[in-house]
Amino acid sequence: MFTLFHHPFCPHSRFIRLVLGELGADLHLTEERAWERREAFLALNPAGTTPVLIAEGEGAIPGASVIAEFIDEAFGAEMAERRLMPATIGERVEVRRLMAWFNEKFFEEASNPLVTERIYKRFMSEEEGGGPPSADVIRAAKANVRYHLAYIGWLAGTRNYLAGDRLTYADLAAAAHLSAIDYLGDVPWIEDNAAKAWYARVKSRPSFRPLLSEWLAGVPASRTYVDLDF
Repeated sequence: MFTLFHHPFCPHSRFIRLVLGELGADLHLTEERAWERREAFLALNPAGTTPVLIAEGEGAIPGASVIAEFIDEAFGAEMAERRLMPATIGERVEVRRLMAWFNEKFFEEASNPLVTERIYKRFMSEEEGGGPPSADVIRAAKANVRYHLAYIGWLAGTRNYLAGDRLTYADLAAAAHLSAIDYLGDVPWIEDNAAKAWYARVKSRPSFRPLLSEWLAGVPASRTYVDLDF
């Protein structure tokens, strides 16, 4: 049994939910608005960011990359051919490189600014950084989505999955960040068929279903969000 402190539109939280979905874990979700900086949550993760995983018999495990490594070390062997981290050192390096690309670079340049401006700010007080979305930030982030999508398309065109022949953490990290902004309609799928075909495959997995079933009041999902054959 796991408890995950998350936000439904936090890309890092979505990544870990997909990972736990692939594991088939019994999961309890606790929504956390990290910008409120609750003392009880800061005690779990002084960085004040989601996600944080509470595993039975373990202390708090903060951060998407740390949680992913914990899952692999604790449960990877029993997942056998479904293990999300490859066997060889070279393949593991590539998976970790791409995890960092999406969880750090893509997050900083695209998914975080779009989610913050278009979703989080709706629920923040002025003191917490709330207010109207910045058109300049949104415009820059949308431009960044385009070159990240082109990179995903190049990867998808040169291998079965983003890090090689089978599904790994790299695919789930990329798909998690894309899903958060696809909800908003900010992914120009028409620009890259290879990226679109890869995402459709990942999006069709059972682990994705809980994400696609969540909606935010006042912010309708884009047409492509729940459509598996978009």
